[in-house]
This record gives sequence, C-alpha cells and structure tokens, in this order.
Amino acid sequence: MGNIDRRLLLGGALAAAAVPSVASKASAAEAPLVVGGLAVTCSLTLPVACAARAAANRNAKNGAPQFAFEYSKYNGWPEVKESLMSGSLQAAFMLAPLVMDLADKKVPIKIVSLGHRSGAVIMVRTDSTYRKFRDLAGKRIAIPSRFAVDYLFLRKMLAHENMSPKDVEVVEMAPADMPAALYVKSVDAYCTGEPFGAAAQRAGYARVLRMTRDEWPKYICCVLTAREELIKTNRPLVQDLVNYVLGAGAWLDSQRQNRSKAVAVAAGHDYFNQDPKILQFVMDNPADRVTYGDLRLIPQEFDDLMHLSMAAGTLTHPVPYQTYVDDSFARAARPATIAL
Repeated sequence: MGNIDRRLLLGGALAAAAVPSVASKASAAEAPLVVGGLAVTCSLTLPVACAARAAANRNAKNGAPQFAFEYSKYNGWPEVKESLMSGSLQAAFMLAPLVMDLADKKVPIKIVSLGHRSGAVIMVRTDSTYRKFRDLAGKRIAIPSRFAVDYLFLRKMLAHENMSPKDVEVVEMAPADMPAALYVKSVDAYCTGEPFGAAAQRAGYARVLRMTRDEWPKYICCVLTAREELIKTNRPLVQDLVNYVLGAGAWLDSQRQNRSKAVAVAAGHDYFNQDPKILQFVMDNPADRVTYGDLRLIPQEFDDLMHLSMAAGTLTHPVPYQTYVDDSFARAARPATIAL
C-alpha cells in the first residue's frame, strides 16, 4: 500500500503526518506545555482548549498570570506511549487501559480528566454483505491497538453473537491507514475513533456496522494524562489545562454552532490538518456521534473498563483506581470560558 495516494482515495479527507507538529504558540509567562494526541475527534477538546487558552492570553491584561499549551500531533498510540514513558512528553490524550497498564508498571503517569464520550465506529465496505458480526467470521478486522477501547468495543459486539476474537483475524493499524486499507480490501472491516470512519463513509465506499453511541453510550477511550513530575512541580498549570479541557467539553455540547467553530480550529494545519467537511460530517451524522459534555471521572466506569481489559488479556490483574487516576484536578475544576 506504500504506492497508494491516501489523499486521492479519500478525496483529500485526511492528511497524514509522519512526525509530530506543534501549535497554539500563545505568549505566556512560562514555556508552553506541549500536549500530545492523535488527530481524532475523541480528542477534539484538546485543540479547542489550546486555541481558547491562546485567545485568552492575547486578551489578558498586562501582568495577568498566563499559561499556554501547544498541541503536538502523533500518528499512533505507540509513539504517544514512548514519548510519555521517556518524559519527552509531559501530558497527552492517551488510551485509558494503556494508562492503567503503564501506571501499574510504575511509569509515573496519572489520568487527570476525561476527553470525550462515545465516538468509535465499526466500518465495513458499502458493497459488502456484512450486516451482523456473524457475517465477519474469518474476516480481517483492523483496530488501533489491543489496548484501545475500540478493541473492547469490538469484543463486546462479537460477544453479542456468541463470538470471540478467535473467530476473526484482528490486526493492529494506525487509524489514519484504515480507510485506505478498507478501500483496497486489505481489511474487511475496521474499528476506530472518528473521523476515520466518517472519511470513508462520506467518500461513499464504507458504511457503519455499529456505533458506540448506540451500543455503549458511556464509552470512554481518550483521557488526559500527565506525568507525575509535572503534577508535583506545576499543579496550577495542570489545573489550568483541566479547566480548559472541561470548559471545551461543555462548550462543544452547548450549541451546535460551537461544533462548527471547533471544526474550523481543529482542521487547521497546526492541529489535525484534516478536511473540515469530514470533521463536520462527524459532528452532524448524527449530532451525538461523539459527545463531550459529561467528562466526570467515575471510578465504577474505570473499574468496568479495567475488567473488560483483563478479559481481553491486555491487563493481567486488577489495578486500583488510585494507581492511575488523580481526580484532585477534576474535583477542584472551574471549567474555563471558551471564547472562540
């Protein structure tokens, strides 16, 4: 597939990026905090938070305390994981089960906020005969990672028809590569976060088999994660980031026009670098394809996710909530006003 022009296949829907990029260079009293993430709408609160903080900095009165955040785009979860582990990245939107595993292995990171609700889809070709999961027996299905909650979603749907991952061929693949892989039939289906389902759907060669909005509405995947040294040395900065992420979530769900504003921000070269029409498609079809307003940290939901991960074999034993979550910032949060 190295010779395939993904932009041609998707009609310019998604622009691939080989290396991280940074954005939102607001003037601030201290060096901006770089926050990593994938270009997925599950992480849409992050570009909104970065842009809103930058706007607030520009409008701040002289001498007002200021923070700033820079968005750093990654293509896959392994790169985000390695950057967090090495300390070259101090904060990122990360897979919740992977944070559980890393924290259990003494990597000094903590979840400090949710980033979204719902937002994953399972896609098949429009011209396929697949209507239920039994039809996918023996077929090749792509997932972003076995630590991704997308994989747990796939397992749930298989279990509904008394199937297991042994009944299909599961392959790991960067989300940006999935639409093209489906187009050339190197996979029969894929399960991932948006906009990589919407891209193929809008292009006309794929349709939704299942959405988390219908099957798992309280689904969580991408969580705001910070290294413990950052938490210990600069709590006000972490608190400010949490405040802006929570503010972004409330803002995104409060008015339909805010989602269009968010699309205009996130589609830019400094953020997701994607076709805004694809991002808007996610926002509109249907309007609750991804939601952001309820970003509470609920221990029982994480426990449920942990047990699903244990059943999937990505965790080998229970991991206590306090091991991987610091909910002090969420409890102290005052969601920021988003002025975009």
